[in-house]
Amino acid sequence: MEFDFDLIVVGAGSGGLAAAKRAASYGAKVAIIEVNKIGGTCVIRGCVPKKLMVYAAKNRINMVSSEGYGLKSKEITFKSKILLSNIREEVSRLSDLHSNSLKKLNVKVFEGLGIFLNQNTIQVVCPKTKNILREISSKKILISVGGKPKQLNIPGKDLAWSSDDIFELKDFPKTLLIVGGGYIACEFASIFKNLGTEVTQLIRGKNLLNGFDKDLSECLEKTMISLGIDLKFQNQLKSIKKMNGNLESTLESGTKLLTNNVLIATGREPALKRLNLDIFNLKMDGMYLKVNELNQTTNSNIFAIGDIIKKPNLTPVAIEQGRVFADNFFADKKRKVNYENIPKAIFTIPEISTVGLSEEDAKGIYKEENIKVFKCSFTPMSNTFKKNKYKCMLKLVVNKKNDKVLGCHMFGEAASEIIQMVSVSLNAGITKKEFDITMALHPTISEEFVTMYG
Repeated sequence: MEFDFDLIVVGAGSGGLAAAKRAASYGAKVAIIEVNKIGGTCVIRGCVPKKLMVYAAKNRINMVSSEGYGLKSKEITFKSKILLSNIREEVSRLSDLHSNSLKKLNVKVFEGLGIFLNQNTIQVVCPKTKNILREISSKKILISVGGKPKQLNIPGKDLAWSSDDIFELKDFPKTLLIVGGGYIACEFASIFKNLGTEVTQLIRGKNLLNGFDKDLSECLEKTMISLGIDLKFQNQLKSIKKMNGNLESTLESGTKLLTNNVLIATGREPALKRLNLDIFNLKMDGMYLKVNELNQTTNSNIFAIGDIIKKPNLTPVAIEQGRVFADNFFADKKRKVNYENIPKAIFTIPEISTVGLSEEDAKGIYKEENIKVFKCSFTPMSNTFKKNKYKCMLKLVVNKKNDKVLGCHMFGEAASEIIQMVSVSLNAGITKKEFDITMALHPTISEEFVTMYG
């Protein structure tokens, strides 16, 4: 049987683009289907625009708190319309770059929603009219449609924003309720507060950032409280309604909050519903597609990568999955994705970064008596003359039996840049002794990692 393509990729996000480009570079005839802008969540409505907002927030907070350095301005104004407009312009530029790179590799781009007709055939459908625009076939089909924000099943849910909506705003609100205690909620709470919005954050549990090292969670909580973010733990949102041009949120406790807007940031889920995958009866792992080590679903022609499978839902992971898939099936390289010691960052202000095991997980795996923790906390030199005295926290989790470093965690400025390099060391099996014999670079924050003694 002849097919139109060697590979159809459904979804032009980070993973899908990586797979399509790598497969095309090997001479494969590739098509990619995307219902939105080329670039996916990371480029269009995630990592990239969010990080640009973080830079804006950092610059503002530095300006308003640096009188001790002799830097004083009579008036510091923030024009959110300018920031948001510039972000959209940059996102469009990056999307165009990806589109142009696909053209250079002769990857055929189809604009529309990809819906499965059978294991080799996809219909490209207009999402608005539901009209079938094209029907294309391929030997292999890779699903990389990514995730979407979870919705709360409460009255008035359509009045609230999701994280996808933030980058389409024309202006910032004066007051905002953020629902959620995970990294997306915490990042936006930090961004909005540091750019002048009054923020209340509603958290269902007892702590921020479930799943992260407890010390990191506690550092962030203290900092957010000192910043003036109103954290409300062990409470849930029950309903939202309009009230005199604002939104009235009723909490489980009965408390009513009046804010300009509400952002629901309670996590993300795979965006699989519109693909017509039910016809295959594919095995699932909870809400995720179940795949083998080759990212193959239980249908041998259909593969999946990124936020729709139960692996770390991170952009670099999806990119590597896409490249490994293409290497294996279009260059016969027999590669595997390395899921060990994946660094993670949360871009609050200050930021959090982590690699390896948390203290809690390490004690659970290796037993508490076999774990030694090295930790220090201090005010970084950059904050010496600032009004805000945010502290840094650095932490190493070590296996006593072989001296290997199992985890490295940091709260403070440049944490993500520092942990990226530490992750190389952890992958190489570094020991605490090797940290100790490494010469410090002074005066820096990161030197504390090689001078900590217990």
